[in-house]
Amino acid sequence: MSTAANVSAAKPKVGGAIYTANIGTPLPTNAIDPLDPAFRGLGYVSEDGTTNGTAIESEKTKAWGGDTVLVTQKSKEDTFKYKLIEALNKDVLGYTYGEDNVSGDLETGLTIHVNSSDAPERSIVIDTIMRGNILKRIVIPRCKISDVAEIVYNDSDPVGYETTVDCTPDENGDTHIEYIQKAGNVPSA
Repeated sequence: MSTAANVSAAKPKVGGAIYTANIGTPLPTNAIDPLDPAFRGLGYVSEDGTTNGTAIESEKTKAWGGDTVLVTQKSKEDTFKYKLIEALNKDVLGYTYGEDNVSGDLETGLTIHVNSSDAPERSIVIDTIMRGNILKRIVIPRCKISDVAEIVYNDSDPVGYETTVDCTPDENGDTHIEYIQKAGNVPSA
């Protein structure tokens, strides 16, 4: 049976929705527990939110006569894309260009070295609020920036870093995990 109450949109949690930490930082195991303090918020995201892309490559085996008798998955890609719009946030700049390539602060001056150094793998958590105060947390144990779109400087749009990350399997083979829970419920032990 169809239930309209199960239809929802996703809004960012107050205070931010996308957090990043080094690989090895303890990951959350539900939608409500606080994140490890090593996770740093990446500030405001553009109104487009985040997009999760899945690309599956399959091979079909046909029998004589044309019937498809077997479908074999050859590969599956899991990506997330979002535009970070806090262009003056040192954590955003370090995430985009590499922490070792960003130094200083806004008071004394920030310096960003743009180069071809390899982006490190990161862990990412995306926190959203669904209809009825239901929390949804997406945990990406391992990912790496695979694309940063053109950065536009003009007098009408915010400067932003549209970033795509490719998810890679963790020790369990998961490219991301989703937790959904009503706010205020305490997980059972």
